[in-house]
Parts: sequence; C-alpha cells; structure tokens
Amino acid sequence: MKRSHNSCVYKLTYHLVLVTKYRNPCLNDAILSWLEDEFIRLLAGFDCGLEEFNGESDHVHAMISLHPSIAPAQVINTLKTVTSRLSKKQFGEHLKRYYWGTNAMWSRSYCLLSVGGATIEVVRKYIESQERPA
Repeated sequence: MKRSHNSCVYKLTYHLVLVTKYRNPCLNDAILSWLEDEFIRLLAGFDCGLEEFNGESDHVHAMISLHPSIAPAQVINTLKTVTSRLSKKQFGEHLKRYYWGTNAMWSRSYCLLSVGGATIEVVRKYIESQERPA
C-alpha cells in the first residue's frame, strides 16, 4: 500500500531477518506471537508498519514498511533492544535456560533487504524507456 507524507508518496518495504544470539533455539509459538505484537506496537511509534511476521526457533522474518524520514538502522536497533529487554521480563524463566550471562537475546548482526512489486529489470527498462528531452 502506498502512503503519502507532506509532498511525497512512498512505499518502502523491507524484509528483516533477526537471529537469536548464538542461534539458540529459544523462540516458541508464545514468544513469536508476543514478538509480532511488540513489532506492531514499536513500528507504529515510528509511523511504520508490520506487513508480515513469522519465525522459527532461532530467527524471525518480518516484512516492514518504513517511513522515509526514519533510518532503517534506528528502527531495527529499537526493535532489537526493546524486545530483548521486555522478553526477559515476560519470558524470563524460559529464556534463562539459553541466556544466563547476557542481556542480549538477538545477535548483533541482522539481514535487511529491500523488496518491491517489480523486479530490478522491470524498473531498469521503465527508466530506460523514458522520453528524454533533447
């Protein structure tokens, strides 16, 4: 869905992959459902959105739409920091089995890919087909 802001129309969609620290298989269905709700809440605070969310025991996938004035790294840092901190309060007993000496639940690294409806080749051909003035 395209959105507008002041004098621009935008659709900035990204595929985000977050991996648990040490790839520990600590995520279960209850934690994944909770993470999805937290991502929705946190992204709304940036005027951004969660389009899709799922995961396995050691990583999550999220399709997020971002506002053009927000740096993706800023949003990702907030998602990782806040969910890591709050998950320890919400699921502390469960997570204690995996993280006994650290506060971080997520690996320091992440994967962020831009996604869209058209392939790069389609966009390239569209740009090439523009009638350039003489």
